Amino acid sequence: MKWLVLLGLVAFSECIVKIPLRRVKTMRKTLSGKNMLNNFLKEDPYRLSHISFRGSNLTIHPLRNIRDIFYVGNITIGTPPQEFQVIFDTGSSDLWVPSIDCNSTSCATHVRFRHLQSSTFRPTNKTFRIIYGSGRMNGVIAYDTVRIGDLVSTDQPFGLSVEEYGFAHKRFDGILGLNYWNLSWSKAMPIFDKLKNEGAISEPVFAFYLSNITMNREVIACSEGCAALVDTGSSNIQGPGRLIDNIQRIIGATPRGSKYYVSCSAVNILPSIIFTINGVNYPVPPRAYILKDSRGHCYTTFKEKRVRRSTESWVLGEVFLRLYFSVFDRGNDRIGLARRV
Repeated sequence: MKWLVLLGLVAFSECIVKIPLRRVKTMRKTLSGKNMLNNFLKEDPYRLSHISFRGSNLTIHPLRNIRDIFYVGNITIGTPPQEFQVIFDTGSSDLWVPSIDCNSTSCATHVRFRHLQSSTFRPTNKTFRIIYGSGRMNGVIAYDTVRIGDLVSTDQPFGLSVEEYGFAHKRFDGILGLNYWNLSWSKAMPIFDKLKNEGAISEPVFAFYLSNITMNREVIACSEGCAALVDTGSSNIQGPGRLIDNIQRIIGATPRGSKYYVSCSAVNILPSIIFTINGVNYPVPPRAYILKDSRGHCYTTFKEKRVRRSTESWVLGEVFLRLYFSVFDRGNDRIGLARRV
């Protein structure tokens, strides 16, 4: 049984998927204040490097934290392999990259898959579309060899975008979804489901149940329990609009454009927001839920969910994942959380 470790994010074992996180001084904090971040990203592009230990079934696969917003890693598709930088996203289920046939502005700024250069490429006529919170894409399903570190999935279904909107100049080429097959927009088998069926790895779970959410010892949400999702593809803590507005009011945040801002001097006195799961409290302190923009102004990472449901639900994104070691067990539909060290 092969294990795969995505550094700082995901490790696959026989029974579980572990998501270890450690606190580091992020690239945003190191470079943004010196106006060096964009130059660094442009001049120092990420390269795929994995480490294999002799006599071990462990492979290390590194991920890169981009501006505290998402985690990306590199995969290859095709024969010979073509390299792509993708988001490893627990909030979706589809793998896709731009097609050489895509002429959208978003595609023009990214690496595009050249299917005529791959001897193992197999096309189909099946089309699909995906709508994300920050963009959307239209594409076609194809089959080819996909590699993640030492893991190889031959004849893997994946998407090729022919139209993209909202992804221009983003620091990733495509998305690799880690969630359930039945949540797939394309209905194609996700790569980790295929690897699991072939006995290479096991499969993860990404949803759990919140008992309540409190601030200042008062319940502010999930008073009767609610569903929640841990999402590596989201940078924020997302919830119903009226409850998010209440949180912004409690911490004294004021709207400015698309964000809510607070005084940076208030970070040390604002309350933590506490997520209670199975009777255990998981606090997120203000130093985690407040970030600085490029001008040094402080904004909150609470955001209204764009997809509304009849029942209350929340999304715990990278703000939460930076604080807690997470173990996903999809075989038993459960999740384990512990403070990172």
